Amino acid sequence: MNALGVLLAVSPVLVIFLLLVLRRTAADVAGLIGLAVTVVVAGLYFQTAWNVIGAAALAGIVASFPISLMVGASIFQMTFMLETGAVRRIVVTMKSVSPANRIVQILIINVGFGTLVTALGATPVSILPPIMLALGYSSFVAIALPAIGYDSLCTYALLAIPAVVFTDVLAPIARAAGVELTLQQTGFLFARYIPFVTTAIALGMLWIVGRWRMVARGAVPALLTGATAGFVCWAMAAIDLVPLTGIVAGVAIIGLMALLLAVRRDPVYSEMALSDEERGIKAGMSLVRAVSPWVFLLIFATLVNVKMLPFFRVFFEELPMAIPIIPGRPSATRFLWQAYTWVLVSTFAAALFLRPSRVQWGTIFSKSLRRAPRPMLAAAVYFAIALVIDHSGKDAAWALVDPARNMIHLVAGAAAGTFGSAYGLAAPYLGLLAGFISGSETSAIAMLSRFHTETAEALGHPLRIGLLLAAASGIGGGLASVISPAKLQNAAAIIDRIGEEGKVLRTTVPIAIVISLLTAIATLIWVG
Repeated sequence: MNALGVLLAVSPVLVIFLLLVLRRTAADVAGLIGLAVTVVVAGLYFQTAWNVIGAAALAGIVASFPISLMVGASIFQMTFMLETGAVRRIVVTMKSVSPANRIVQILIINVGFGTLVTALGATPVSILPPIMLALGYSSFVAIALPAIGYDSLCTYALLAIPAVVFTDVLAPIARAAGVELTLQQTGFLFARYIPFVTTAIALGMLWIVGRWRMVARGAVPALLTGATAGFVCWAMAAIDLVPLTGIVAGVAIIGLMALLLAVRRDPVYSEMALSDEERGIKAGMSLVRAVSPWVFLLIFATLVNVKMLPFFRVFFEELPMAIPIIPGRPSATRFLWQAYTWVLVSTFAAALFLRPSRVQWGTIFSKSLRRAPRPMLAAAVYFAIALVIDHSGKDAAWALVDPARNMIHLVAGAAAGTFGSAYGLAAPYLGLLAGFISGSETSAIAMLSRFHTETAEALGHPLRIGLLLAAASGIGGGLASVISPAKLQNAAAIIDRIGEEGKVLRTTVPIAIVISLLTAIATLIWVG
């Protein structure tokens, strides 16, 4: 094994990791530096043709559109809802949920509502911390819980964009092996992890708030939450509506917790603690009007994903709107099907009800243009890195003459030799690391999925095991949200507690490690 080659192949990841941890470099800047390192290493050491590097990087940027453009569209929609007062109205409602039962309140707000808004494109770490603080929780809890609550269902965030990218990345590999990988099959693949990961996250949140005493008291609600999430994920895959999984799971968890409160005769909703100002906000806008952007988004997302309707066939299959960048592998954009298109459409449709003024429109556009570019760039650059690494070693005709010149092939062989039959234990932790580095599960999936299938092949496993290892890595990438300095700092900033995220990180890292271990053990058992 060429030790220098392996070291150089992983050098982009090492450089980005060191920049993030030691120098606290912003994710987009670290990513650009990592891309530069990738280009140099791929071109000079692995002898990749420069036209291949350029085209692969461009294909990566196009491949990032489901996440990078969705990030921009979501920022625009959330800015719109903030400026029109919709978010303030939603916050008033959430403050009145389960006032007498803290365990159920925690699960409803951070798992149920957190999953729901994440699926619709909102960011829990920007919405939920002020609610938790207003409900009497400490700033430590208000930062930690919104960052961890939705992590088990992170695969279904942004209308299941991570699952869509997982399918898009691995479908060509599966097709080459004579297998057709669909979004429905991806849904089934991830669904097997959801029950125990969601339960573990629920118990982890309770431990953060009240240590083992609250864990013991909340064991039943936590188990019910995990079982509900798991069943919904399986059911949505069964009816082939994976993009709506997070929405349905969030609503189902909220509904089940409300039923549990009713059985225990605890109040589900009470406005007794609202201030006069909050009552004024409630009187000034109906909840239906406040959530109208999400209502429209749900309607449009359902219409374009139900396969018995003509829209999916037209927008997904007949109008791929592919861009020919890599020979033989045109990059399908599917602009008319993608979630970001319908986020924008739903926002403008909701303007008929929220009626922003001309001044508000100006503020919405100016703030969106200021906030969106860097997160969008951060999303795009990690896809570019992934595609350059994928195609490393190819000559100007896009032929890989020597597999040892491909960075993924080289590192996969090293991983297979290092971990052997215990590789299933490593996959979730590699995903956790990639999620920490790239800042999202989707980017982690783009960076590592092919690597896991190559490693499985090197170990003599069939493709289904490679897909399982890639899914386990995706779960780890989702768990990275709770150890992401950027997301924790975002949560701290929204409640003016900058600096406290370091204390939260010291608590959440062990939780992420333990849940990743559970994922790793399950994967190792399933791999056999």
